Amino acid sequence: MERSSTQTYPVQATHEDTHDISAQPQPFWLHPLRSGVGDLASTFLRGTPAPGLRVTGATSSTMGPWGEPELLVWRPEAVASEPPVPVGLEVKLGALVLLLVLTLLCSLVPICVLRRPGANHEASASRQKALSLVSCFAGGVFLATCLLDLLPDYLAAIDEALAALHVTLQFPLQEFILAMGFFLVLVMEQITLAYKEQSGPSPLEETRALLGTVNGGPQHWHDGPGIPQASGAPASPSALRACVLVFSLALHSVFEGLAVGLQRDRARAMELCLALLLHKGILAVSLSLRLLQSHLRAQVVAGCGILFSCMTPLGIGLGAALAESAGPLHQLAQSVLEGMAAGTFLYITFLEILPQELASSEQRILKVILLLAGFALLTGLLFIQI
Repeated sequence: MERSSTQTYPVQATHEDTHDISAQPQPFWLHPLRSGVGDLASTFLRGTPAPGLRVTGATSSTMGPWGEPELLVWRPEAVASEPPVPVGLEVKLGALVLLLVLTLLCSLVPICVLRRPGANHEASASRQKALSLVSCFAGGVFLATCLLDLLPDYLAAIDEALAALHVTLQFPLQEFILAMGFFLVLVMEQITLAYKEQSGPSPLEETRALLGTVNGGPQHWHDGPGIPQASGAPASPSALRACVLVFSLALHSVFEGLAVGLQRDRARAMELCLALLLHKGILAVSLSLRLLQSHLRAQVVAGCGILFSCMTPLGIGLGAALAESAGPLHQLAQSVLEGMAAGTFLYITFLEILPQELASSEQRILKVILLLAGFALLTGLLFIQI
């Protein structure tokens, strides 16, 4: 009985058959020897025949004297590419819950510790000095966040988006978007201050909360009996700048959550989650300390902490929902928003946080040491992530 061309086992070829094969090479799918070996290898490797699998069988250069194949080579590049297995939903849900709980706890701890009613004026004054020193440490964290986290992430994301769209620019678009975020905060703050000045005198508390200065007069903080009534203290930060700080960090947190939600590799998603747990915990404590330095009410600081804590889980949820539809245009839009947020954070870091912490003449050396320690801590965390 004659064997069909799709038979699994090749028929032993003679020397003349080998000569004919080399003289007239047949296509892969018509060659009885190659198709048989290909079907056999496909069945062995994948369990079912795969049309995309290409197994190189016997050729004129690898045929033995009797036509037996001497070498079988599997070419992975000939196999049709398959989409990677998506990360299990339980991994992303676990990351969402962990980041929400840890960030919320870290945001509320400074409020519970530093806003407790003091027994006397001396205890409250010492607590305020401790808050100022810890805020210097937080300033170093914010400086490292700005220079080593926000800016590199933004520049890498927008470069990748432009490369995916095959766009080449001579204009420095990345730096221009940063400048727009910087000027956005500057213009918004100056317009608000100009409106307040033209609208006439405002109550003392509102003026101090907005402008952060009381011309030559004493400062009274009505956040509780534990907060001192300091005279001649440095000007408090602007409430508007504090809101911009929360906004910029919250927007960046959404994008960090998107990075986890869009991940398709399980190991990479868990690695990003662990890195964000450390990073967000320190950043949440630093943010609460900055808001407490702004002399805002404890309820307002707690609300800002809750808002900040929800942003990264929100990004994870959005990323998980958009994992299948994310494209170059989505990535470009995300990069532009992240660049605006980085520009606003640049303004807050260099025109608000650092001048405020270094304006006082008390304990300058210790403040510089704490500033460097905060910068070094976040630098170490970012180095571990790499």
